[in-house]
Amino acid sequence: METISINDIDGFKIGHAQNTKGATGCTVVISEKGAVCGVDVRGGSPGTRDTDALNPVNNREKVHAVVLAGGSTFGLDSAGGVMRFLEERKIGRDVGMTVVPNVCGAILFDLKCGDYRSRPDAAMGYSACRAAFEGVPWKSGNYGAGTGATIGTTCGIERAMKGGIGSCAFRFGNLMAGAVIAVNCVGDIYDNETDRIIAGMRTVDGKRLYGSEKAILERYQRQEDLFSGNTIIGTIITNAKLNKAQATKLAAVAQNGIVRCVRPAHTIYDGDTIFTLCTGEIDASLDSVGILACKAVEYAILDAVRSADSFDCYTALKDFRPGTVSQEELKQGGNKNEEENRISDGGAVSVYSSHNKSK
Repeated sequence: METISINDIDGFKIGHAQNTKGATGCTVVISEKGAVCGVDVRGGSPGTRDTDALNPVNNREKVHAVVLAGGSTFGLDSAGGVMRFLEERKIGRDVGMTVVPNVCGAILFDLKCGDYRSRPDAAMGYSACRAAFEGVPWKSGNYGAGTGATIGTTCGIERAMKGGIGSCAFRFGNLMAGAVIAVNCVGDIYDNETDRIIAGMRTVDGKRLYGSEKAILERYQRQEDLFSGNTIIGTIITNAKLNKAQATKLAAVAQNGIVRCVRPAHTIYDGDTIFTLCTGEIDASLDSVGILACKAVEYAILDAVRSADSFDCYTALKDFRPGTVSQEELKQGGNKNEEENRISDGGAVSVYSSHNKSK
């Protein structure tokens, strides 16, 4: 299995657009000829566009673009700009007097990062398409749908860290599969190869990682309310020949890549959504494609977090140097000052390094 660039998979164009100061953006994955598409939605707070049409029992066979956007539900407006861009280039389903592009999408909650009044709109969606067609090189981190993404938000923004968008792709023989993933999860990020937490919710002093699973259970024990709007959204792209039912199954299988790296995953406050786009060039078993897709999701998540830059009060992994904490240490407490780190809505105070500046 060989690692390749996400841009090495033919038949797709990918573009970002973002408002860096406002900390939001969108990412579009375009298939000019149309691709067989499936979707799998998990978690309790999804925000999606036109996913019902992807049900294998329904008539929609091909999709021309998938939009991933910040801005919470407001961000679904970005799909209008994608529709307009594709219609202008006659990309879509021919209905006689015009073409109708089939555009699906999903959003993530990033309103607590940057300016909540800044949201992806039709103009931003159009700009993302233009970047895709101009061949602007792929960038991971604070770009597109990952611009305002955050991680480890169980105890509020003061103890969270910066997420982002990432990609990874693999080739096995002629079979290729890759993932574009925006990482904006309630939970923490684990390096699956070492089983160690590398980013997520921090201690009150901001110097160590605390463990979101532990914090959620503590809040339950004290009967404290919890609100956190987050989500991991992404798209698998592959040259495999799959039908609509198989593409849907592949999207479900690819969710395992999230489970490998994010704990807890698929919470009631997440809306984790994975699309699959298939060009249908290579005969392959679903299990073979699934292995590549799961690995791609896993490493795209790690790419997103490792590529992110600190913004405002959100420290990025590259600026966080506490040493990592094993899962066993988290079970035992993860911090000597246990009482100091008990969660209270009013008492979270963080200390940031000199590197933690808005970028």
